Amino acid sequence: MGLVVQKYGGSSVADAEGIKRVAKRIVDAKKNGHQVVVVVSAMGDTTDELIDLAEQVSPMPAGREFDMLLTAGERISMALLAMAIKNLGHEAQSFTGSQAGVITDSVHNKARIIDVTPGRIRTALDEGNIAIVAGFQGVSADSKDITTLGRGGSDTTAVALAAALDAEVCEIYTDVDGVFTADPRVVKKARKIDWISSEDMLELAASGSKVLLHRCVEYARRYNIPIHVRSSFSGLPGTWVSNENPQGDAQVEHAIISGVAHDVSEAKITVVGVPDKPGEAAAIFRAIADAEINIDMIVQNVSAASTGLTDISFTLPKAEGHKAIDALEKAKGAIGFDSLRYDDQIGKISLVGAGMKTNPGVTASFFQALSDAGVNIELISTSEIRISVVTRGDDVNDAVRAVHTAFGLDSDSDEAVVYGGTGR
Repeated sequence: MGLVVQKYGGSSVADAEGIKRVAKRIVDAKKNGHQVVVVVSAMGDTTDELIDLAEQVSPMPAGREFDMLLTAGERISMALLAMAIKNLGHEAQSFTGSQAGVITDSVHNKARIIDVTPGRIRTALDEGNIAIVAGFQGVSADSKDITTLGRGGSDTTAVALAAALDAEVCEIYTDVDGVFTADPRVVKKARKIDWISSEDMLELAASGSKVLLHRCVEYARRYNIPIHVRSSFSGLPGTWVSNENPQGDAQVEHAIISGVAHDVSEAKITVVGVPDKPGEAAAIFRAIADAEINIDMIVQNVSAASTGLTDISFTLPKAEGHKAIDALEKAKGAIGFDSLRYDDQIGKISLVGAGMKTNPGVTASFFQALSDAGVNIELISTSEIRISVVTRGDDVNDAVRAVHTAFGLDSDSDEAVVYGGTGR
């Protein structure tokens, strides 16, 4: 039996009973002959509570101290989990991200992993212990300050450790039984997927599927680490995410559609009256980039012949909306646009599947389903394996259910269960 990395989300360790249940599952893996490394998130809503507390003390907390505060949540859960494992008669050692050798850049609140040097983890394993690592955190290579990886960063911690330790698999334990064809909180008849390619999972994660973080899937694809998404609340098999189908040639053809994802965390900005000449779009998006804001979909209207002006719309995280408006207002004189429109009542629906590349009619069926549901489309973006549209936020749930049914993804029974209430 080889080495496995297990990651448990906040809902799995939300209380003392949850921690004891997780400890038993870890001990069972150890008894089965595995070396076990565990990455754990903060308990329940601890991180949100710490953020609220920080905002009560300071409206704009310093990045360094904010990271120092947020890492406390994972430290609490890792220590309690180690205690629970020892109570079951097995030795466990807990490590912070820095002690585990998770080295990051110096960007506070959303650092990126640049190296993993798990010497202390290997020593603990060689001594027969279970290693427990606080997820979501690391240490800056330059400043040696504590950093955090951004929300959902524990997934990335787990995959990075799995790659560094040459693990057989990275098991992501959550409060659903795997990856489903849609969010089980919205579509009760969503079907669990037994295997999904890393490529399709990347598109689903980027489009709003919350089971796995996009960065985690990208890291796993790059280092060829199989991910097994499972529930910590049941013993059912989950979903395998990997570059190659574990069944080999038994399933040569991709399913046409892997799933339907949605996202209501974005906003839309329209830059009105942009001079239609070279360099204007570059100036707009340079201002956004300088403010360190990531954008998603972009649409430019046809220039009006009478005025020589056009409108450019793009979507971005809702939390970054006002920062983007401020950045564009400061650059208004240089760019020369007329005005800005901001809309945070939008939603994005995405249809994902590698099989759509070779199946004509998918796009027509997608738009027909939205039309039949009375959903109006505001923006459209496509790739080889994805179609995404922006609609009114109030229409998202109806749109997801309509598209899911139209492509025959509904299961025969309501099998999608969210044990912990969050779907993560």
